[in-house]
This record gives sequence, C-alpha cells and structure tokens, in this order.
Amino acid sequence: MNDLLNILRGIAPAVATAVAGPAGGLIVSALANKFGVKDAVEDVAKAIAGDPEAARKLAELDLEKLKAEYANTADARDMQKIALQQSDIFSKRFTMYLTVFWSVAAAAYVGFITFGVIPDNNVRFADTILGFILGTVVSTVLNFWFGSSIGSKEKGEALRK
Repeated sequence: MNDLLNILRGIAPAVATAVAGPAGGLIVSALANKFGVKDAVEDVAKAIAGDPEAARKLAELDLEKLKAEYANTADARDMQKIALQQSDIFSKRFTMYLTVFWSVAAAAYVGFITFGVIPDNNVRFADTILGFILGTVVSTVLNFWFGSSIGSKEKGEALRK
C-alpha cells in the first residue's frame, strides 16, 4: 500500500488522499479498472509505475474526485441558501442548531477526556471517539461554515471555468 501511496502522492494527491481514506478499497478498484489490471494494490502500483500515460489517467481521476467534492459542497451551500428563505424558524436555523449541538458536544467530550478519569479498559475507545469527533465532526462543521482552504477555493474556481 505504501508503494501505491508514494506513487500517487506525486502524480495525483487527491486520489492518494482517497486511497488512504475509508473508501480506499473502492478507489483501488477504480484504479485497477482504469489501468486494466487485477484488483490488487500491488498490481495497481506496478501498472501505474509502468504506464507512461499514468499521469494523464490519474489526472482524470483526480479531476473527477475534485468535481464530486465541489458538487457536494455546492449542494450543501445551496441547501443553506434555500433554508434561509424559509419562514419556519427551525428550518431556517437548523444547520446553526446542529453546529451548536456538535460544537458543545465536542467541547464537552474533549474536556472530559482531558480532565476526567478513564478506566484503563476504555482508553482505546475514548481515543477512537476523540479522533472521530476531531477528525470528522469538528472539521466538517468548520469546512461547512468557513470552507476548507484557499487551495480548495482555487480548485473550485478552476473547475467552474
């Protein structure tokens, strides 16, 4: 897996990130299909390393992934715009309520994990939950309200053009 990730990082960073993520198996299958090899990490790595057209093929996959991410973000922002036009206060403010709930829950959990006493048998579970909260919940909330980075903004502009 490390060989494949090292190859992808230099050519298609978004694909490398996807391979390293929870849907890595699906991405490796898509790569195997794109390069016409058996659905195995080693075979995909060899095919990419030996294909002079690998950069172009991976760039296509990278662009497809970026388009999907942009569409997902655009849909969420469009949903928020429509929600703000509602006359129902709860519908109008739902994402704000959800943000406040998860922010308070995350802060409370982090505070408990930091200052509370955790039984030795539960430390691993507490760490896993903490990683989930910080890695997905908090980052998703921040990404929704503030965007992910200037680099993502520039990629979005490039996709729109």
